[in-house]
Amino acid sequence: MAYLPIYLVAAIFLSVGGWQLVVWLGEVGDKNRKFKAASAYASEKNKPMLVAGGPWGNKSARRWFNMPAHGRGDVCLDINHRPIQGHPCGVIATVTDIPFRHKSFGAVFASHLLEHLPTVADAEKALAELDRVAEAVYIAFPSRHSIAGWLMPGHHLRVWQKNGTTFLKQRGRPGAENVRSITIEAAGE
Repeated sequence: MAYLPIYLVAAIFLSVGGWQLVVWLGEVGDKNRKFKAASAYASEKNKPMLVAGGPWGNKSARRWFNMPAHGRGDVCLDINHRPIQGHPCGVIATVTDIPFRHKSFGAVFASHLLEHLPTVADAEKALAELDRVAEAVYIAFPSRHSIAGWLMPGHHLRVWQKNGTTFLKQRGRPGAENVRSITIEAAGE
């Protein structure tokens, strides 16, 4: 009986850990599926693919273990040099003001990017820019079930998609009036 509380706590931690592993695997699968779809769409259109949010992220550990978060694309865009370091076509720029001509790319893949923008208005501007420079937009974002996604201090927005519509909600502000939706045509979505 003395060990019962320890067993209960261990069971709770194992259950939550297992649940978060399943959530994370779902995120990785969704991100890989969207990356492959964006790459195929850009190839089909015979245009380059833009990756917004560099594949190496901002953490050194990805380079130590040689584990990029996703593929590189033909052109990579990030606000920081580290995530695109070593890419032959890396561009340092903000996603709200992309320095490329209208429809320069067949597809753009934006991975775990929108939730880091400070406001819904900034995310809307970023989505408009992504749509301006590419024929199709593919967005990967943290699962709403990810505890890490909820606790990450750099996440200012909640992002989710349903039936081809991207929803944005300012984090920490209750009420449905803060939810905005944007529909961007994405092939294969």
